[in-house]
Amino acid sequence: MEYNFREIEKKWQKRWVEEKTYQVTEDDSKQKFYVLNMFPYPSGAGLHVGHPLGYIASDIYARYKRLQGFNVLNPMGYDAYGLPAEQYAIQTGQHPAITTVNNINRYREQLDKIGFSFDWNREIRTCDPEYYHWTQWAFQKMFNSYYCNDEQEARPIEELEKAFAIYGNEGLNAACSEDISFTAEEWNAKSEKEKQEILMNYRIAYLGETMVNWCAELGTVLANDEVVDGVSERGGFPVIQKKMRQWCLRVSAYAQRLLDGLDTIEWTDSLKETQRNWIGRSEGAEVQFKVKDSDLEFTIFTTRADTMFGVTFMVLAPESELVAQLTTPEQKAEVDAYLDRTKKRTERERIADRSVTGVFSGSYAINPFTGEAVPVWISDYVLAGYGTGAIMAVPAHDSRDYAFAKHFGLEIRPLVEGCDVSEESFDAKEGIVCNSPRLDVTPYCDLSLNGLTIKEAIETTKKYVKEHNLGRVKVNYRLRDAIFSRQRYWGEPFPVYYKDGMPYIIDEASLPLELPEVAKFLPTETGEPPLGHATKWAWDTVNKCVVENEKIDHVTVFPLELNTMPGFAGSSAYYLRYMDPHNHQALVDPKIDQYWKNVDLYVGGTEHATGHLIYSRFWNKFLYDMGVSVMEEPFQKLVNQGMIQGRSNFVYRIKDTNTFVSLNLKDQYEVTPIHVDVNIVSNDVLDLEAFKAWRPEYKTAKFILEDGKYVCGWAVEKMSKSMFNVVNPDMIVEKYGADTLRMYEMFLGPVEQSKPWDTNGIDGVHRFIRKFWSLFYSRTDEYLVTDEPATKEELKSLHKLIKKVTGDIEQFSYNTSISAFMICVNELFNLKCSKKEILEQLVITLAPFAPHVCEELWDVLGHETSVCDAQWPVYNEEYLKEDTINYTISFNGKARFNMEFAADEASDAIQAAVLADERSQKWIDGKTPKKIIVVPKKIVNVVI
Repeated sequence: MEYNFREIEKKWQKRWVEEKTYQVTEDDSKQKFYVLNMFPYPSGAGLHVGHPLGYIASDIYARYKRLQGFNVLNPMGYDAYGLPAEQYAIQTGQHPAITTVNNINRYREQLDKIGFSFDWNREIRTCDPEYYHWTQWAFQKMFNSYYCNDEQEARPIEELEKAFAIYGNEGLNAACSEDISFTAEEWNAKSEKEKQEILMNYRIAYLGETMVNWCAELGTVLANDEVVDGVSERGGFPVIQKKMRQWCLRVSAYAQRLLDGLDTIEWTDSLKETQRNWIGRSEGAEVQFKVKDSDLEFTIFTTRADTMFGVTFMVLAPESELVAQLTTPEQKAEVDAYLDRTKKRTERERIADRSVTGVFSGSYAINPFTGEAVPVWISDYVLAGYGTGAIMAVPAHDSRDYAFAKHFGLEIRPLVEGCDVSEESFDAKEGIVCNSPRLDVTPYCDLSLNGLTIKEAIETTKKYVKEHNLGRVKVNYRLRDAIFSRQRYWGEPFPVYYKDGMPYIIDEASLPLELPEVAKFLPTETGEPPLGHATKWAWDTVNKCVVENEKIDHVTVFPLELNTMPGFAGSSAYYLRYMDPHNHQALVDPKIDQYWKNVDLYVGGTEHATGHLIYSRFWNKFLYDMGVSVMEEPFQKLVNQGMIQGRSNFVYRIKDTNTFVSLNLKDQYEVTPIHVDVNIVSNDVLDLEAFKAWRPEYKTAKFILEDGKYVCGWAVEKMSKSMFNVVNPDMIVEKYGADTLRMYEMFLGPVEQSKPWDTNGIDGVHRFIRKFWSLFYSRTDEYLVTDEPATKEELKSLHKLIKKVTGDIEQFSYNTSISAFMICVNELFNLKCSKKEILEQLVITLAPFAPHVCEELWDVLGHETSVCDAQWPVYNEEYLKEDTINYTISFNGKARFNMEFAADEASDAIQAAVLADERSQKWIDGKTPKKIIVVPKKIVNVVI
């Protein structure tokens, strides 16, 4: 029977659906294993060959674990909300829901062709009200919770209301937006609105004034990773920094738990370090500085309290409220111009950019340790969200302060004995302190750090600050609260209405609050988000339903929130919903959550390190506090797949002609390289007729060939439509089959590394599968499999493979597994092996990689169940032991021939046999050997 991959793959894909091969339920008799991919946003372009890389890698592992007897959960769904569908709606008028469904259908068709073991019965879509019901529910819980620093967990906001009525907020240790103080009497005397404003200061989901990336053309706030070089990633529109009242999530309250949790999970050290740096824990002191000739004072945070005597200027973040207060009339024009320029830069760009910019505010601050008046500057290298948005600058011992001081000619005062700051700052935290205070000035305070080590000086200063009420010792985090509002239509609606300007949550029983229809997807003429176009978007608190806007009376009917949630809202707890996707009563049933617990293997890209992977960990820890999630960490093991890059091809057009010259002849002409569609190029050879038909301007193209062929140039670039290097997996599946695609993507290189797509090697993988097939069927379609017992050589080849592949799968070294398969099949082919005892085990071992052909051959071998339900073979070390060793026989160090000896042959016997062999006589030539060296299991060297 011929290997007809098209028929075989369609047959088994159909049967898997009919027999529900990949549907899974909880089974207490089996150990669970939960495999999850970061689910895709379904774009209009569909999948290219780079997208399935991680899915194939995780699918191989899921199939392997099932063969080992685990109950494997391997679900898939769609992160269906996104800006592209909304932009398409703005351009065409087509509702984003229609675009999204069309895109999902295209994705599903492509995914099915590749043969994944996804349990599609558990499919989720973040735009489905049945799904975002639970996103809204989680938001409600966050709104109704505060974070207790003493208990290190989220607690009901009602606890605060009761405590405020009795004690005020005295002794309260809770995460908050700003430190405030009030008594019980003051609380009880406040109005309902005033009380709500105070509670907003503590809620985990809260409304707050915050700096955002505002894109006017898109009419929305953008996340940092949606902005590149000051413009939106989508559309390339200008983005500015702007202060807006936004919904936020108090992620910062969980900073320490997010740090601690990293020690309990199996992620790469580099990704953990990225998250640690993003969270940015630092211990230091907050110190008060008074403004000269003013009643104003402000707080700075420093991790180097020992350097207080070296402060020569202060720097404010451009967004700081102090900028307006400290800018003098003389400096206002210059400051305003500077602020206007910095609005165009995101925080991420400011962190990465080392160029020096700034402006003098006109004010001075008094150093509480020296009494000196130091100038207050404004610069975008200081961020408003870290510390207090104001820093004391010690240029001698901080590289960015040093660069600023050098640029603007400010004093640089060294504080460590013997350090040289003539060319660069001295940043090391080692040495003996000096100039603290300077010996040539009258001390301003009774603290001296001179002669102490830096470590001693830090602790001494922190103690002094605390004892003299100059500030307080504090732990700070760089991690910011997450901005949770987007001024878009296509997103989850907030379950919030407004009464007297304050937000209130709709009843939990009324969820989901569904996204309304709108006439336009753009912001309104008055600048409101697109939901401002909805005519039925008001909340009736009596009937608990959405009603027409005209019924708003601010008594029982109130306006609903016009913003929608960001993209990460729907992807933050989706792993829990996959466990129990059809539950209408809860996000997940506690018994089901207890069974699946958390994700054992999560596969996705490193680009999510400081976005999704922070937010989902925060979200899960909150649900853990609520008793919803049984595990504090959502993803136990994380594997980051690399990118498959494009391999572009080029043709070379001779200037001012429509003639194209082949690669190795192009240097003889003046040419222009032009990207050409890689799908009309095979092994870098251009299909000339396809090229002529590709675009109208090439219809009359002429060619200068080499050896009768047009050879294209090539380069590795990002896979992109504009470079015509996008390879559609459908084309590969149609030409070679899904099993070939799966194996070839893994064969390209290690899963975690980025590598170029190159179809030049795909034929070899396809030939391998055909050779594997030929172990079962002859060229004349004769069935070859027999029940004869296997030979030692055959068992050795098989068990060597089983050992190698088992170890490789555990390490995600799939590329070396495929090499091992090729070696084994070649060995068995040369041994003319057709033994069922060998081939059955070989089929099982290959099944995770090439499931279609293995299902077919498993069926041919007489099995009535799927190969998925077979048992993973265990290698036997006995079969791997060598019975004989092939020795290289050398004379005076030069290899001359080889001899076989028993593995346990004694050295004396080996020497005797070598000397007795007639081939030795030619090289000994009648002489007496001086000595014979036997290197066990390797070589014999006869020294003459």
